[in-house]
Amino acid sequence: MSSSGRRGRKLVAERRVSKAPAPSRTPARAKSARNATRAQRKGGNFVTRFIRGTLRLIWRLVWGLTWRLGATVALLLFLASAYFYMTMPPFNDLLDNRARGSVTMLDQNENVFAWRGETFGGIITTDTVSPHLKNAIIATEDRRFYWHFGVSPRGIAGAIRSNMQSGRGAFAGAGGSTITQQVAKLLCLGVPFDPDQWASEAAYEADCRRGTVWRKIQELPYAFALEARFSKDEILTIYMNRAFLGAGSRGFEAASQRYFGRSATEVGPAEAAMLAGLLVAPSFYAPTRNLRRAQDRANVVIGLMHEQGYLTEYQFAEARSYPATLSESAEAQRGIHFADWLMQSGPSFLTRDTTEDVMISTTFDPRIQAAAEEAVTHVFENRVREGSEAEVAVVVMSADGAVRGMVGGRRPSVGGFNRATQAMRQTGSAFKPFLFAAALENGFEPYDIVEDAPLTINIPGSGPWSPRNYDNEFHGFVTLTEALARSLNTPAVRISEAMGRDRVREVANQFGLHSDLAEGPALALGASEASLLEMTAAYAGILNGGSAVRPFGIKQLRLLGDDEPLFRAGSGIGDRVIPERSAQILTWMMTRVISEGTGGRARLDGWQVAGKTGTTQAARDAWFIGFTADYVAGVWMGYDDNSPLRGVTGGGLPAEIWRETMLRVHDGLTPRPLPMLEPERPIMEAPRTSAPPAQAQGAPRSQSGGSLEDTIRGVLGSIFGGN
Repeated sequence: MSSSGRRGRKLVAERRVSKAPAPSRTPARAKSARNATRAQRKGGNFVTRFIRGTLRLIWRLVWGLTWRLGATVALLLFLASAYFYMTMPPFNDLLDNRARGSVTMLDQNENVFAWRGETFGGIITTDTVSPHLKNAIIATEDRRFYWHFGVSPRGIAGAIRSNMQSGRGAFAGAGGSTITQQVAKLLCLGVPFDPDQWASEAAYEADCRRGTVWRKIQELPYAFALEARFSKDEILTIYMNRAFLGAGSRGFEAASQRYFGRSATEVGPAEAAMLAGLLVAPSFYAPTRNLRRAQDRANVVIGLMHEQGYLTEYQFAEARSYPATLSESAEAQRGIHFADWLMQSGPSFLTRDTTEDVMISTTFDPRIQAAAEEAVTHVFENRVREGSEAEVAVVVMSADGAVRGMVGGRRPSVGGFNRATQAMRQTGSAFKPFLFAAALENGFEPYDIVEDAPLTINIPGSGPWSPRNYDNEFHGFVTLTEALARSLNTPAVRISEAMGRDRVREVANQFGLHSDLAEGPALALGASEASLLEMTAAYAGILNGGSAVRPFGIKQLRLLGDDEPLFRAGSGIGDRVIPERSAQILTWMMTRVISEGTGGRARLDGWQVAGKTGTTQAARDAWFIGFTADYVAGVWMGYDDNSPLRGVTGGGLPAEIWRETMLRVHDGLTPRPLPMLEPERPIMEAPRTSAPPAQAQGAPRSQSGGSLEDTIRGVLGSIFGGN
């Protein structure tokens, strides 16, 4: 086909610009790109990378140290626990490991009235103890006891928080200790008592109870060892037997017997709560110290027991409505001074320093003790001015020296000052019966005449000395009986000088007055010192017919669990001092003190009473000591600082206390006559101009009738020396 005549287009090849292929990346550039991408992805820059790296390094260091330290601590705990585990004594050896023993005292009716030392009532276990007591202990001390492994981190943290909130140190106050940790403390981490290291067992235990951080750390492996070695019930058994619960009670059995007079196996919820409440502060909450405070603490424990499901609603209400109270013997707390006296006077290895549990049967009579205490209270409430600080002591004993009751002061306390046995005071005219005992032994008779007139004796080194009577008057010629009854001083000195002081001193010593007796003529007036116990025992020697008396309070002594006693006493009567006739006549003379003389306030209706008053210089001491056919009683009054008494003589308040005591002591008894001999009045005879050998320096035999007064005065003047 021919062209159409259009001009045709020139065919040219199309030029296309194509992209050159990207050059392949090198490995270095690829890595750099990746790092850049990673840094960009991490928000990375140098600062942040440095911080992160530093923190990462610190974490690695801390973690490394922590797990290594933890592993070391765990290893040390394991090794320490293993050591304690292997060295721990057998279970039975941990129940009672006291360094000292105890002394339990029984009255004459064989009832317990006093404890000394650390009393251990016997072993109790979780199987034998009252369930209420077991529950009370757990509710109070360690509610998670049966679930933890010996240590309660939650309890420790709570205790630290509580201490810090109270402003105390972290480990000062509440410790958060489990029962297991408390057992570790009671066992002192296995460290035994060493008397060379600790001054006393109390100091040893105080050191064991220290709440320092180091002590807490030491408790941990020991607690773990306990948990590994013993069952939970065994650990609780150790705790129940080792815990100190006040009033010298070691273990719940001893405490239950001490406070309630029954075994820990028998206590109910209220008593169990009171016992468990003691654990936090035994001395402070002891019911013998403050019963109301102990009951308030028990109420808290009862609430915990109810809250944790250990008490039903009925038991809870009953325990709150009827709180625990003390047994009669625990409430009375009688015989404190008597018990202290036995502890001091008994053999030390069986009393003060005993390592055994000792049982002592005593002469103590709670009825007589109550009589003495009630008498003191009655007289001080009704006859002594309010606020008086005057003190008093009373001793009641039988004629053989068996002490039945003792008051050593108005405010008795265990270990306190016992004025009945420890106070050495001048005896005053209470000494005169021993002067007259010597006179009767040396030939004098009750109706012999002696002159009460001014007398001066020159004492070498001191100068002239003149005795005077209490009323500052002289009464002329009097019989020996009148001189004793009216407590006249000048006749007493004349008789003493006539016999010789050595003889008076000898008789007094033989009657039991062993202290250093005065050397001068004031010996006759009681210038020497003695205790009330010694004086009362000496008077008992007159009652029993003239034999010396050693006061005693122990009838028998045995070790707990033994039937055969180690020691037994039957009587305190010793050697004869004066003939029985002389003692019986002296007893009659002393009845005149009550019926006609200075002791009138000591009369007992229906009873024959013999006694003697005593008042020392400036009335610093006032005494009355006397007896019936059944009992001898002595009373002393004075101030501890030796201040003078105001308006008090031996025939006043002491005689009244004596009478009130003996009224109660003799209540219900049938009166018996005193063993006395009333002498016959001599027939009037011409006055002698010389005395028999036994009276070479004494008064002549008695004369009747005042018409012979001038003649008698002349004779006596030639014998004694007229003044």
